[in-house]
Amino acid sequence: MDSEDYEGVKKPSDGLYAVLDTFSVEELEARIELLEYEIVRCREMITSKQASLANAEQFFKTA
Repeated sequence: MDSEDYEGVKKPSDGLYAVLDTFSVEELEARIELLEYEIVRCREMITSKQASLANAEQFFKTA
């Protein structure tokens, strides 16, 4: 994907879209490890939010 593919996407200010040419192999591997960890955190948060939404929908359905 080109950077143009991300136009309009909310970009974090933590350097997620850094220029990778300047990174060493070790730095890239560490970056991948960190990003994989962040993916897990995001998936866990999605699961938590979906559960909260389901609970709220159930509560208001029976209220």
